[in-house]
Amino acid sequence: MMTDMSHPASEPNGSAELSELLQQIRACQLCQAELPLPAKPILQASSQARILIAGQAPGVKNHHKGIPFDDASGERLRAWLNVSREQFYDPALFAIVPMGFCFPGTIERNGKKQGDKPPRPECAATWHAKLLALMPQIELVLVLGQYAIDHHLPRAQAIVTDGALNSQAIAVSTPQANKKITVTQAIEQWALYWPRLMVMPHPSPRNNLWLKQHPEFDRELLPTLQARIADLLASTPDPK
Repeated sequence: MMTDMSHPASEPNGSAELSELLQQIRACQLCQAELPLPAKPILQASSQARILIAGQAPGVKNHHKGIPFDDASGERLRAWLNVSREQFYDPALFAIVPMGFCFPGTIERNGKKQGDKPPRPECAATWHAKLLALMPQIELVLVLGQYAIDHHLPRAQAIVTDGALNSQAIAVSTPQANKKITVTQAIEQWALYWPRLMVMPHPSPRNNLWLKQHPEFDRELLPTLQARIADLLASTPDPK
């Protein structure tokens, strides 16, 4: 059954410490002065989750609904993963931890909207390491878009080196932390991080042109990703 996202206390976090941390995060007001709307951290987490979705930040529709990826981007992402809405919103299966937990606002130039502002950096600096340390079952990280790539890929060097994915490895910086790589470059070398991490474009409709120009993403990466996700979901114990 899909979790009622409007009542986060009902989430089967599987950890009293994680539940307490999520309450702290959802009460966070660190960035309020910089936000266009009241702070409303949106995320999904459980100590049982085996797949982590690392995205950008909630859009304005997500902010008003209080549900991550409940928009066109989410519909595309669920299709990419070949999972149902119920599976996607089950925190025991999927953790959703974006770079920024609150809607950061919209970029406007000459009176026209140019997309959302970058995620506020305070979220990752304040909460990510603590949060990921309480999710020890993560076996696959889906890194969506440039901001998540900038944060997670340098840390993935530790994963590639020691061959073990754990929350500490993806939360702790490495000497390569300032090295930049584009979305296209990261996806071209996706096999370097597989099967522990998959780099993906953000599923936003704004990336329709990129997807059209890179049919290999649909043709080569998605079938591989879908098979791995199916295996992980099939082997996940039922918390009930």
